[in-house]
This record gives sequence, structure tokens and C-alpha cells, in this order.
Amino acid sequence: MTAIFILTVIGAYLLGAVPAAYLIAKWVRGIDLRQYGSGNIGAANVITTVSKRWGVAVVAFDLLKGVAAIYIARWIGLDIAQQAAVGVAVIVGHNWSVFLRFSSGRGGLAIAGVAITLSPPLGLSLVTFTLILGLFRQLALGMLIAVAALPICSWFLSQPLGITDDPLPLTLGFMVILVLTLIRRATVPRSAISASLSTADLLLNRLLFDRDIRNREAWIHRTPAQTERDEPETKPERD
Repeated sequence: MTAIFILTVIGAYLLGAVPAAYLIAKWVRGIDLRQYGSGNIGAANVITTVSKRWGVAVVAFDLLKGVAAIYIARWIGLDIAQQAAVGVAVIVGHNWSVFLRFSSGRGGLAIAGVAITLSPPLGLSLVTFTLILGLFRQLALGMLIAVAALPICSWFLSQPLGITDDPLPLTLGFMVILVLTLIRRATVPRSAISASLSTADLLLNRLLFDRDIRNREAWIHRTPAQTERDEPETKPERD
């Protein structure tokens, strides 16, 4: 069973690493998504730079990454702690894709898929909360609050949420997911548009709003030159 668990974790990482948003932007518009819009490899940036229809396709694919990984782990008989580890692996794959030199999106949809499958009442409640804040254009903040609430709710509300087994493995898994989310937001290379910001302001903007600057419209409508990072990246085919 140990070998099966290790193979499942590796498979989950590779599944999570498939960069649907990046591939669709390349196929449909011939662009490197990292150089357009928000610069993030995710569904929201596909909606902004490609189309809503293709953005919905990315939403479905990234959400199903998390769902499929947990269902496969459950189907082959892995226990709840191992399922949580598989969920972490698919999120790590999404956030640090081997196919994009260990960069990619923020993992919000993959996290939602994992949470919904591990604990449907908890996952659906927190996704609903995130979407409500999204109506007020605070999706990133809602996602952060929801992810932070996952370990708290799974531990203190385990009985009402129907978590009948020991809540510790699930809570630890959700704590790891929170740490991964914070690391991913904090460690993205600084973009040119935020060159004048202090490190403290930059970090605060990233943690709360998942962007380098407070102004949302200026962030998502940046020019390719403004999306350039401190580290060298592949230039878009269409400049």
C-alpha cells in the first residue's frame, strides 16, 4: 500500500501540474498568459484575455483536478490522512507546475475541489462564502478567509460538519493547504508595475488581494511591459 500511496501522490502532482489556462491561451490566442492581464495562470485571467467561454472550461478543469485526485485516492482504499496528502499534492502541482518551470496559478479552484470532496458541507459552505465576496470584487480576499477557515472549522465543527473520523488528519491537511496558499501569494516575482512599492505594502497587497497593487482595474489591464517580472521569463509570441 505504501508504493500505491507514493504513486498516487506523484500522479496527483502531475495532474495538478497540467496548466489548462496557459495551454488554452496558447492554443486560442497564441499568447503567453503570464504576460497579459493579471499575469496569473488561472481562469480569471483567461476570462479577461481570451474569453468567458474558455474561462469556464478552465474553471471546470481546475476544479475537477482536486475532485478527481481525492476520488481516485478513496477508490483505491487510501485512508483520510493519505487522501489529504493526495489533495495537497494536486495543489502543489497546480501552484508549482513542472511543465512551467515550477510556476503556475494560485490553486484556488484545485483547493475548492479538494475541500468539497474531503468534506462536502465544509467545502461547499466556504466556496459559497468566497463567491459571495466575489460579487463585491473581493474574490481573492474571500478565498484567503475561506482557506484560513478550513482547518479551524474542520477541528472545532467536526461533528456538525459530519466529520465522524478523527478530525486531526483533515485539519492538518487543511493547515498545510493554508501555508501553501500564503507561500504562493507571497513569493511571486515582483512585477514592473509595483516597482515603487515598499516590500511591506507589496506583501500586504499579495496576501489580502493576490496582486501587487491595490488598484484592481490597473492590475488586470496591465500592458505586457508592466507584467514583466524580476526574473527572466519567456516573451509572448505576439507583442
